[in-house]
Amino acid sequence: MPTTKAQIVSLQSEFLPENQLILNAVSEGIYGFNLAGNAVFINPAAERMTGWKAEELLGKNIHNCHHHSHSDGSHYPKEECPIYNTLNDGIAREISHEVFWRKDGSSFPVHYTSTPVYKDGKMMGVVAIFRDISIQKQTEKSLREALEQVQALSETLSSENQYLQLELADRTGDVGISGNSPKIKQLIQQIKLVANTESTVLISGENGTGKELVARNLHKLSKRADKPLVCVNCAAFSAGLLESELFGHEKGAYTGATNRRKGRFELANKGTLFLDEVAELSLEAQSKLLRVIQEQEFERVGSSETIKVDIRLITATHHDLLKRVEQGLFRMDLYYRLNVFPIQVPALRDRLSDIPELVSHLIQDLNRKLGKKITRVSQQGLKKLMLHTWPGNVRELQNVLERETILSQSPVLKLTQLPAIQPPQQKQSSNSTNQTLAEMEKKHITRVLQQTKWRISGALGAASALGLPPSTLRSRMKKLNIERPL
Repeated sequence: MPTTKAQIVSLQSEFLPENQLILNAVSEGIYGFNLAGNAVFINPAAERMTGWKAEELLGKNIHNCHHHSHSDGSHYPKEECPIYNTLNDGIAREISHEVFWRKDGSSFPVHYTSTPVYKDGKMMGVVAIFRDISIQKQTEKSLREALEQVQALSETLSSENQYLQLELADRTGDVGISGNSPKIKQLIQQIKLVANTESTVLISGENGTGKELVARNLHKLSKRADKPLVCVNCAAFSAGLLESELFGHEKGAYTGATNRRKGRFELANKGTLFLDEVAELSLEAQSKLLRVIQEQEFERVGSSETIKVDIRLITATHHDLLKRVEQGLFRMDLYYRLNVFPIQVPALRDRLSDIPELVSHLIQDLNRKLGKKITRVSQQGLKKLMLHTWPGNVRELQNVLERETILSQSPVLKLTQLPAIQPPQQKQSSNSTNQTLAEMEKKHITRVLQQTKWRISGALGAASALGLPPSTLRSRMKKLNIERPL
């Protein structure tokens, strides 16, 4: 039953201490309840926080006014209220995860205590002291969000650091695109034309020609140059591991997945992703790659959460992709998605005139890598290099020079540790046995002239390669009727 005004006055005189002025002045809200659970004291701070005036609540059971619902709006029965439970069992309680409701229907988070009040050893009621912790809760929320951002950034930096360490361990040095041959000039022109676009590029070429170097230059000249370039060799992973490598995985996604890991697509967000040996992708991985290209989104292995990305895709292969499409090994729709702007990297045998410049740049890089002071390759050594067909392309040339640099005790590489590199053997025709000596000599001289771009004299000329004085070579050309084509 509601408490009468006379009873309230009587209870207040017993319930409240003499320093009531202090209770009225404190910033915390204070409720006093008698054993029936009715309010007998409400201080001004409680009025300010709740909007309820003391005269509206005194003498009433006020649970249904300020504590009727949880923060999610669900009903809060009085029987579960800690304040009223203290009335029943005399046990003090401290709560910081609930809300009080204002008169206008809004709520605010509170920290409150319910403490039994005794007189002469007998409990006479309960005091509830509360304060608004909205600012504290907001601060805690902001700190949690900041911590989550820091954790996410830390995870990203850790993943990028791990990736970059692998990249640095795997790279043998960036030598640039060297050469002045027509094929290299055309390649550089193509790179400059497409680099600053968002178009997907398919780089084709034999192993060792420098397809990754082309990709790095495309990224360097693009608008994404200040963002990461992430490289993946699709041939280096099994079909199962490749999907995790590209898209990442959640903890427990498969045996051995002890931590959540971001994939290369996620690491390349806002930047460029280079997929080398893209022809090695399984048909299932091709299907997922097609979706990422079309939708710019994917899911980690073991997760249903969709992740949006913004990447520029560059791919490379030494295979004939169209032929693999015909063989059913590569999706036709993916082929056309990747082949927006094709770039063909020439084989080294098709640009032998670039070897001197390539050798110069490679030696500079090897000096830094090996701590050497090699200045050049000897004339005879350079002649050997110019006469080779280089089936392994620039990578083979780099390996030859690195091996010789390690062995050399001189600043001039003489290639003395290598057997003489033989010029390419020409296929003999069915009537080759009927060729005269002059005809065979003419073919050999013409072939060397073509390899040296018809340069006769000088260290890189045909005369030096043939071991003849320039005047003797010109005489033989005149006698054999060898003329430079127009």
